[in-house]
Amino acid sequence: MTVTTGDSRWQRAVGRHTSVGSRAMPHPAALALRAAALDDEHAATDLRDRFLLPAGTVYLDGNSLGALPATVPEALATAVRDQWGGDLVSSWNAHGWWEAPTRVGDAVGRIVGAAAGQVVVGDSTTVRLHQALHAAVALRPDARVVVTDPGSFPTDRYVVDGVAAQVGWRVEHASPDHVPALLADLAGRGERVGAVVLSHVDYRTGRLWDLPSLTRAAHDAGALAVWDLCHSAGAVPVDLDVHRVDLAVGCTYKYLNGGPGSPAFGYVATRHQDGFVNVLPGWNGHADPFAMADGYEGAPGIARARIGTPPMLSLLALEAALQAFDGVDVRDVRRRSSSLTRFLRTCLEALVPDVDVVSPAEDARRGSQVAVRHPDAYGLVQALAGRGVVADFRTPDVVRLGVAAPYLTHRDMLAAAHALADVLAAGEHLDPAHARRNLVT
Repeated sequence: MTVTTGDSRWQRAVGRHTSVGSRAMPHPAALALRAAALDDEHAATDLRDRFLLPAGTVYLDGNSLGALPATVPEALATAVRDQWGGDLVSSWNAHGWWEAPTRVGDAVGRIVGAAAGQVVVGDSTTVRLHQALHAAVALRPDARVVVTDPGSFPTDRYVVDGVAAQVGWRVEHASPDHVPALLADLAGRGERVGAVVLSHVDYRTGRLWDLPSLTRAAHDAGALAVWDLCHSAGAVPVDLDVHRVDLAVGCTYKYLNGGPGSPAFGYVATRHQDGFVNVLPGWNGHADPFAMADGYEGAPGIARARIGTPPMLSLLALEAALQAFDGVDVRDVRRRSSSLTRFLRTCLEALVPDVDVVSPAEDARRGSQVAVRHPDAYGLVQALAGRGVVADFRTPDVVRLGVAAPYLTHRDMLAAAHALADVLAAGEHLDPAHARRNLVT
């Protein structure tokens, strides 16, 4: 790391410590100097002016719903007022509505490392995962086993179980760390595995799994690698093509900032597209959709993964939102993210006595969030919101601090840690009002 003037101030200040338990911790003044130095160092990747954020808010819930990109309101107004309102149905041709699922898919593809013609946008992650797994069944007709992580997001587990019941596959569970050994054991018993279905980032702890090596392990076992990128797309380099991932899905309302309910994406590697069987053969995926033919014939290429009429307003809002990544290399986003989450952990450990950080300390093993375990986690999240720090809760006892690097700073990380320390010190999280849980937690 290049040493800046700010880093020199940090080096002088870091000599002053407070003691937390048996650990020597930086003095709060030193943390403030360090935050300023790091913000100077990463100034080139500060994209906060590309987003509209409420004043006085530290937004650490971008891993649930990304902030509003500044380009979206006018793009959405134009789509409603001028396209829908003025040009009406001709907008399907005049404004490229029909091509939007694949056009926006290519924009997503540039962020997740997929060459053009391999990503389509529309429907939900749940639908896309159903579609991907049924396609895997067709691509591996002799297989009888699917492997997945029992700790995956519930939707993924529901979909895997549902598809397995529909097609007669048996579900085998293993933590990603243990998947290679399980695959070797299954191969030794002569059992064919059709697909390995994993999430790139653990949604609770932020643990980043080794996509390249796990993909290779799946291929060595003759299985397809199917990845859920919901918590990594836009935050972590994925490089789908480089690592020869077979199928992938992901939502667009988290780190891609597409807005509430924005449509999901599906990736089908070019080499699999001819054999891709769409379990939901809607007219949008037909080779000649306006011929209104009696029988279904899948379109060539990624268009055969289209299903029905896309949610155009959400799709156009997403297209505008993705402009926040114009001229941005996701590797630079990752470097900023790693610095922010590393510094957030440092601040928490210095300011919050006995903090239980459950996210990995190593940058290479951590996605773009820091998770803290606390018995009153829900109350903590509510009390933090009262201080202008928006985080979220995951059952049973996890406070998730999601770090969307483009619009957050190291000063924000320090402010969040101070807020958490103050909430705990004042017992604000124990307020009975915070025990009443909202429907959406």
